[in-house]
Amino acid sequence: MIPNVLSIAGSDPSGGAGIQADIKSISANGAFAMAALTALTAQNTQGVSDIHFVPPAFVQSQIDAIFADIRVDAAKIGMIATAEVAAAIARSLSGHAAVPVVLDPVMIAKGGASLLQEDAIAALRTLLLPLATVLTPNLPEAAQLLGVRAAATRDEMVEQGQALCALGPQAVLMKGGHLDGATSPDCLVTAQDAIWFEAPRIRTANTHGTGCTLSSALAAQLAKGLAPAAAASAAKSYVSTVVARAGDLSVGTGHGPTHHFASFYANSKG
Repeated sequence: MIPNVLSIAGSDPSGGAGIQADIKSISANGAFAMAALTALTAQNTQGVSDIHFVPPAFVQSQIDAIFADIRVDAAKIGMIATAEVAAAIARSLSGHAAVPVVLDPVMIAKGGASLLQEDAIAALRTLLLPLATVLTPNLPEAAQLLGVRAAATRDEMVEQGQALCALGPQAVLMKGGHLDGATSPDCLVTAQDAIWFEAPRIRTANTHGTGCTLSSALAAQLAKGLAPAAAASAAKSYVSTVVARAGDLSVGTGHGPTHHFASFYANSKG
C-alpha cells in the first residue's frame, strides 16, 4: 500500500522549497503527497520579496478536510508564519496522535528573509514541539528555539538536541551542516541516545530547500513504517544524492534548488 503524507507549509513559486519541494521529495520517496498551505510567498533563487499569510481558520479547514476523507500516514509541518497558524495546526493535529509528525522549524530563508514572526516562535515551542515525532532544526534554529548560541561542536549538538527533547519531541534530528569540516554530520537525539549520520560536505550553492526536502523525505519514510533512525538514514542519503546532482539543473542565478527527481533522470551534467 502506498502511504499518504500531508505537508503543511508555505508555497515557493520557484519550486525549490516549501510545498513544492515537499511534494517532490515525498513523491520521490515513494509516498502520495498532499498539501495544506499556510502562506504564499513571492520568491526566487535570489530571495523572498513578499509574503501573504493564509487565514488560520482556512489552514485548519484544509487539514480537517484531508483527515475527514483520506488516511494520513504521516504529516510534515514546515513554515507556520504566525502564532495563530501554529494554534490552528495544533488544533487539527491534536486529535490524530497516532500519526507521525515531522516538524521542520522554518525560520529564515536561504536568502536571509525571516519566515516566522516573533510571537510564532513561542507558539511553535509550546504548541507544536509536543506534537512532533521528529523535530529537524539546523543549528541556528535549534539555538533560537532554546535561546542560546548555536552549537559549535558535536557535543553541543547532542546537548541542545537533548534540551529540545525535553520540550516535547520524541526525537530531534540536529542538522550539522553549519559546522566546519569536510563532512556534514547530522545527529538523531532522543532522551536516551544519539545516533550520528555522516556524509561528505558537497560544495555547492544549490542548497535552496534542503531542509524542506530532508524533512519531507523523513516523513515519507516514517509513513512507510520505518523507525526514526532508519527513516533519518534513508532521508539523509536521499538528500545527499539530490544535492550532488543539483548541478544538472539550470534554475536561477542565486541559491539553486536540489534535483529532487535525480534518480529518475539520466545524468546530463557535462
